[in-house]
Parts: sequence; structure tokens; C-alpha cells
Amino acid sequence: MPYYVFKMSSPEGMALVKNLELIGDYESFRDAKNFAKSQRSELDNADTAQIKVMFADNQLLAEEQLMQHRDKPIVMEHEK
Repeated sequence: MPYYVFKMSSPEGMALVKNLELIGDYESFRDAKNFAKSQRSELDNADTAQIKVMFADNQLLAEEQLMQHRDKPIVMEHEK
């Protein structure tokens, strides 16, 4: 299964709406990770976009996984 690298952004004031742009796909995690790191380093400080690596059977499943709403994890006092 390939690793997909996406640039994910949200319009200002609309956190639930996500715009996904596929910027690369790789067979090995190492290549995908290195590409994502280089893309993150090129982002402007003012740019709110995120670079995400997703492992999935195909591009559609990777996009669906990124579009899912996830609650923030609850951090227990002893974990801080």
C-alpha cells in the first residue's frame, strides 16, 4: 500500500471544511516522511496549511481518513 502526502488547509473561520491537495505518493514510508519534512520546511510562517502523510489502499481512502472529524485526546493530569 502506498503512502500519500497531502497539503491540507481550511478557509479562515471554517475549521470543519478541509481542502486537500495531493502533492505526492510513495511506496516507502521513509521517502514519504522525507518529502513531507521538506515541504513543511518550505511553508511560510503565516501559512496555516498542514502537510500530512497517510497510509491507505488508495487515494480515496486516504482522503476519507483525513476528512474524518477527530476529537482532541483528553490528557490526564499525570500525563502532562
